[in-house]
Amino acid sequence: MSTTMREATRPDAAVATSTAPGRRSRFVASGGPTYLLLVVLALIYILPFLIQISTSFKTEPEAAVNPIGLIPENWTTAAYERLFRFSDYVQWGTNSIIVTTVVTAGRVFFDSLAGYALARIPFRGRGVVFALLIAVMAVPGVVLLIPKFLVINQLGIYDSYTGMIVPLLADAAGVFIMKNFFESIPVSVEEQARIDGAGTFRIFWSIVLPMAAPAVMTIVILSFQGSWNELNHFIVATQDPDLTVLTKGVAQLASGQLSQGTQYPLKLAAAVLMTIPVAVVFFVFQKRIMNASAGALKE
Repeated sequence: MSTTMREATRPDAAVATSTAPGRRSRFVASGGPTYLLLVVLALIYILPFLIQISTSFKTEPEAAVNPIGLIPENWTTAAYERLFRFSDYVQWGTNSIIVTTVVTAGRVFFDSLAGYALARIPFRGRGVVFALLIAVMAVPGVVLLIPKFLVINQLGIYDSYTGMIVPLLADAAGVFIMKNFFESIPVSVEEQARIDGAGTFRIFWSIVLPMAAPAVMTIVILSFQGSWNELNHFIVATQDPDLTVLTKGVAQLASGQLSQGTQYPLKLAAAVLMTIPVAVVFFVFQKRIMNASAGALKE
């Protein structure tokens, strides 16, 4: 018993006993469990994308037998070759690029104009307009599909680039973001320009809009992603095969309208290529995404 008591009172034993709880407490205090949880959630979120990329390089039999394997046994680009040879993927992509580019530029311009008007220009009924804007944001987009089709058809722009682009040139969420950001910019900046003789549009275009660069980058990312991935609007706006965009084309591939069997590699190859532009735009502009206080000066 005396030997056991001596070992327990040895300095190195005491240090070892106190070190482990100390490390655990520091790990907990530094947010270790939170980081581990975030890592696990990130892996769960990324896993489908990794499976998508991996399956696009598999053979059809291997994809059917082992659809969630991350490493193909036989790497092949046959799915990508078939995609470009036996479908109109290039045309779909061209249509998507045209529509997305015009819609993104239009949303940046019109959302900024509307946001500046609601934030700075006093006019009768401004509160009502803003309330209607919030109400539009609360309405599910699918509810508006039939009215949107009726309006497009009545205006005679069905089955045209005009019908695909014009209804998407502004959105309530973008106006809301720009309004809130413009309100964070001091009025004194505009008053100085107004004293120098600048008009309302000149102040907006040359002074306020450059200061709102973080919000503009946010609108660019959201608009590009939203219009690139839009499907419901294009379903009701056109049925001409020459105006098919990537979302409709890939949906047709996924539903089996253009192929037989599972065709997992073909479908996922199309999805991989469709994902690349959105990922590139996000990673290029992510550092400039909106910070509520960025660009604003304090009084």
